[in-house]
Amino acid sequence: MTIRIPAPAIAFLLALATGQSCAFASHHLQSNTKQSQRSLQRPSTHHKPIELQNIHKTRSSAAALQLRAGASSTATIPPPPPPSNLSLLKFYFPCLALWISGPLLSLVDTSFIGLSAKAGAVGAAGSAAQLAALGPATTFIDGSLYLFAFLNVATTNLYASALAKGAVDDTIKNKANKHGVEEKPGEGVVRTAARTSLYSGIGLMLFLLAVARPLIALYIGPEAAASPGLLDAAHEYVKIRALSMPTSLLGGVLQAALLGAKDSVTPLVSILYSTIVNVCGDYLLVSRFHMGLKGAAIATLLAQLAGTIAMIQPARQKLLSKGSSLGLLPRWVTNRQPDEISARTFLKFAAPVLTLILGKISAFGFMTNAAAGLPGQPATLAAHQIALSLFFFASPFLEVISQIAQAFLPTYTVLPKEERGKNADVAEWRGAAEKLVFRLEKVGLGVGALIASVVGSIVAFAPGIVTKDLTVQAAAKPLALILAAGVSLTAPVAVSEGALIASKELTYLAGVYVVSTALLPPVLRRIRSGGGPVSQVWICFALFQLFRSSCFLGRILATRKGKKE
Repeated sequence: MTIRIPAPAIAFLLALATGQSCAFASHHLQSNTKQSQRSLQRPSTHHKPIELQNIHKTRSSAAALQLRAGASSTATIPPPPPPSNLSLLKFYFPCLALWISGPLLSLVDTSFIGLSAKAGAVGAAGSAAQLAALGPATTFIDGSLYLFAFLNVATTNLYASALAKGAVDDTIKNKANKHGVEEKPGEGVVRTAARTSLYSGIGLMLFLLAVARPLIALYIGPEAAASPGLLDAAHEYVKIRALSMPTSLLGGVLQAALLGAKDSVTPLVSILYSTIVNVCGDYLLVSRFHMGLKGAAIATLLAQLAGTIAMIQPARQKLLSKGSSLGLLPRWVTNRQPDEISARTFLKFAAPVLTLILGKISAFGFMTNAAAGLPGQPATLAAHQIALSLFFFASPFLEVISQIAQAFLPTYTVLPKEERGKNADVAEWRGAAEKLVFRLEKVGLGVGALIASVVGSIVAFAPGIVTKDLTVQAAAKPLALILAAGVSLTAPVAVSEGALIASKELTYLAGVYVVSTALLPPVLRRIRSGGGPVSQVWICFALFQLFRSSCFLGRILATRKGKKE
């Protein structure tokens, strides 16, 4: 069967071609998160970033060469050696665990709802109706959590910086806690992050409980809202999941701090706890007790709570000195001294990162809104939900490579700025950075092709894994090839985006996000008003990814050429 590219999608691509390139990214981890332990004379444990360690080693080697040569300024400091595959893997999997937890829990809910609901039944009890209600509900919850991902970015960056400062300067005297024990470097960051995330989660929970129903109704549109039981089921799911917002945001910043401390085990164990509790809960509440979306929401709520509880004690042992607390209560209650890092410091990260996050959430929100207004409901929206859940499950495997670029590329960019014209050959350092970028591009293409083949095969050959409803299976199968293409094209988008962020082009990225967010809705409205199949929505997205990957790679190549000239 030949897939016809819709005219609205072509119009969208042509409109973008006249403007700037477009991007969407996730909450990315900042540089200086890869650290190695350094032995100090004082008993507290410090970790020294790999970037600083390599720089000091190269400086020492250069100094030795200068002494042997009898010159003080003729030798150059070589760039650090490229990161080994083992070091990249040690960074990759903890980040993957941090990214994949939310989409994984939603995908588990999608599978149990699709397999346990009554296939072919009419009304709210049917599999299609349950999946259709789950689509906007999970979008609201996952989008709300992702909206606060800047807290994770700030936590990792500030905590890694505090560790580096404590490791480099042995003269720093940290304050003592109430038990007289000297605090570890970065404790103030952990407390401020934990307290800010908890209060933000409470505010988000109250907001969702108050206004979720009218927002969901506005989001899915009057056509989908008129389907029997769809709005009620989606609202009930959101209300239950909203209760997990405080612990979910708290768990996110604890994971980010542990990642900055090079602890890859605790986040993975936490995700394992969450997954086991969610699968068992869905099996009992959805499959056995037939509680539908309500049971799936309760199971996910308990899973997120279990994951956070599993992290709290190990996080205290790893990140805090003996007798110190996470500082979740206000200072006027505990009479605790003020921390060196205030909540305002976190807000400095919000503006550019939040713009990128809003752009990404808006893009998928507009796609779901367009799918909700197409004919063939609720099977059409259910098929879109399956494709969207699989894409959200696949994208973290690629977004983590973007974070690797952000973490490792600054190693090759910081020192030349300090030593330019003195001891460092800037061209040599820049060449090392470019080699790493294209090395990550190749890795991204390989990972993208692999994960795209997996999610595409599920939709094309095994849709029964996620739903028993034959109508939904038939509606989802045409999306297999398009979904695989969109996932494959996300790889160069993610890696190139990470390289641009490492180059501190946040203003450029924020600008193109604004442009893309403004151009996407009119195209999807035309698809919705034309009543085309849901595959047109995903063809538009695939073309969108193709255009962005071309623009980002072009930007990197153009910058490289310009610097050489």
